[in-house]
Amino acid sequence: MQETAQRIGTVAKQSGFPIKTIRYYAELGLLKVSGRTEGGYRLFSNDVFVRLSFIKRAQHLGLTLADIKELLDIYDRGELPCDRVKEKLVQQITAVERQIQQMQDLKQELQRLLHGRSTIARPSKHTICPILQQQP
Repeated sequence: MQETAQRIGTVAKQSGFPIKTIRYYAELGLLKVSGRTEGGYRLFSNDVFVRLSFIKRAQHLGLTLADIKELLDIYDRGELPCDRVKEKLVQQITAVERQIQQMQDLKQELQRLLHGRSTIARPSKHTICPILQQQP
């Protein structure tokens, strides 16, 4: 049975992705265009929805479009990219841990500023707000 190709507008409506995003993903090679209509509209096979769902989930987990392209390229060669996905997820965990530490450091600095000295006996004309201008 021959599957029917989906026009880009139909893909956008059914997937919830804007047409512009679908075009961009196609230009990057994340989505495969299976042809064009006589009017020049891109056509996609039904697997476009699986790929869009994969892209959305991978982005939600913090993977970049370059990471996702690498994974889809492995898949397109007929292999499962699970080992590479695991590597990417480990890298993402490390990045999240680094961000958490940076946020904790920022929180501590904010708390120090709030509870620190907030006035200067004689503010100079160069003092806008002593709370923010005090040095750590």
